[in-house]
Amino acid sequence: MGEAVAGDETLDDLAGGRLRVLQKAKGYRFSLDAILLAHFVRLCPEERVLEMGTGSGVIALLLANRWAGVHITGLDVQTGMVEMARKSVMINGLEERIEIREGDVRDIKNLFPDSCCDAVVANPPYRRKESGRLNPQREKALARHEIMGTAGDFLRAAAHVLKPAGRVFFIYPATRLGELLCGLREFRLEPKRLRMVHSHAAGVGKFALLEGLKEGGEELHVLPPLFIYEATGGYTEEMGGIFRELSSDGHGAG
Repeated sequence: MGEAVAGDETLDDLAGGRLRVLQKAKGYRFSLDAILLAHFVRLCPEERVLEMGTGSGVIALLLANRWAGVHITGLDVQTGMVEMARKSVMINGLEERIEIREGDVRDIKNLFPDSCCDAVVANPPYRRKESGRLNPQREKALARHEIMGTAGDFLRAAAHVLKPAGRVFFIYPATRLGELLCGLREFRLEPKRLRMVHSHAAGVGKFALLEGLKEGGEELHVLPPLFIYEATGGYTEEMGGIFRELSSDGHGAG
């Protein structure tokens, strides 16, 4: 846990110390999902990006650090998370490139004009509202359970804000991949790039990283699987490389 800065907040290093992020000491804290998604995203200079469900702003910060010149709007429904993410943006001096807004993805048409973004990034809640134990802490409950937005709501919102040929990037549980693929097709977001994430080489896929293209043609590229841990328990060489890439200076298309 990072440096305590308030009674219920910590200031934690991110991207090898290049960034710092405020988080609740006992509330929702970002996980490896955010790191994996931020690394999977591909952007071009000057693109406009919407990150839905931004939480503490971790993915927005990582994308701004990695991709020079992009402009990112982080959207979240929770007032407390929005306020904390805005502070993190200021701490890192990224006010000119990251805007944090409060709003519900289900009300997207009243929040953003049609076809205003080049890319959408989302790590949506992945547990059905009625499944599993609901965390008593509201921040964690909203982040993990489909209480205020399903994957379909996020996909509908993405389809609204994306320009033609705009891209959407998701991370989602492997067990619900079929649902996500069907949802992409429903909203004319053609699946184009897929990578399965495994805890270790002998284990089943846990998560799917997926890129879709608005109004794209049929052709899905299935990438080699990503293994997070070695059999001995440490990170794999590839995961180490992902951490290093996210800690490096920003770059353009590549």
